[in-house]
Amino acid sequence: MARELKLMKGNEAIARAMIASGTDGYFGYPITPQSEVMETLMAEKPWEETGMVVLQAESEMASINMVYGGAATGKKVATSSSSPGISLMQEGLTYLAGAEIPCLIVNVMRGGPGLGTIQPSQSDYFQSVKGGGHGDYQLYTLAPASVQEMYDFVFDAWDIAFKYRNPVLILSDGAIGQCMEKLYTRDYVPRWTEEERRANAPWGTWGKPANRPHNIITSLELDSARQEVFNHKLQAKYEVMKEKEVKYEMINCDDAEYIFVAYGSSSRIAMKAMQMAREKGIKVGLFRLITLFPFPTKQLAEVAQHVKGILCVEMSAGQMIEDVRLATQCGVKTEHFGRFGGIIPTPTEVLEALENKIIK
Repeated sequence: MARELKLMKGNEAIARAMIASGTDGYFGYPITPQSEVMETLMAEKPWEETGMVVLQAESEMASINMVYGGAATGKKVATSSSSPGISLMQEGLTYLAGAEIPCLIVNVMRGGPGLGTIQPSQSDYFQSVKGGGHGDYQLYTLAPASVQEMYDFVFDAWDIAFKYRNPVLILSDGAIGQCMEKLYTRDYVPRWTEEERRANAPWGTWGKPANRPHNIITSLELDSARQEVFNHKLQAKYEVMKEKEVKYEMINCDDAEYIFVAYGSSSRIAMKAMQMAREKGIKVGLFRLITLFPFPTKQLAEVAQHVKGILCVEMSAGQMIEDVRLATQCGVKTEHFGRFGGIIPTPTEVLEALENKIIK
């Protein structure tokens, strides 16, 4: 599959990237606004060419547990859903994290709480980075801001998932999932052979040869002392992620007097608001989060030392702003602006919020 320029939806890009990145299996359940992921996979029929399994489960709970079973064998297994569906998966996600099983989860967010609306939102930030399920665990969380990143981040997710034996979450929203843009595809990565799978996932449940001890993959440990040791191991892994795997983008921050902090589709709106502000002579920069966990705490703290104010732009009632304030404990004025319930803010609204909440 040669590199090509294509026009496609964000959800379609996720599906095509799964095929191109050598994914072994996808188990999902339809829910707006991400249903095109599974629809595209069904239309492409990758099982005929690559052997990739694509299956609609009977529920979100079934799909996440199918991911557990398939991924425990060391295969690249993924699922996708939208906010209420991801909520139903939380028990399975914490089991995957507790068993240290690499996998890929995609959340194309919609407005809530409850069933809410099918329009875009970013109100799953807490659920994603504060641990939606029980226990002390983290999902490595990528926030794409374009269709191209929806595609590329699937490849990145597999690298991180198997490097750290950890579930990876791509946190998108209905705006990016449904919008159509150009993207460049990548060369096809073949699925791992049996030998490659055993080499890349020696911990997997792929049978017991004579030279290998029994291998039971589970998140259950009834010995409190051993469970504490294991939790220390997890926290040490997350600290390495914080040190080595933080991703962010800074635009016009060198001379900025004010900065927007945003991720995903909100960062695109903030980008336009930044351009409008500079046309008015207001020196504004954009600090875009690419990883939500690990959060770019050190990098944002450094930028905050040199500005007069920060406006957090997110399509929620104010969730990311908590981590921004924790990172920037230098007295800089930090405020939130967001629309929620499925309403997408305009760049004009963002600029007005900067002028009214920060500058005045």
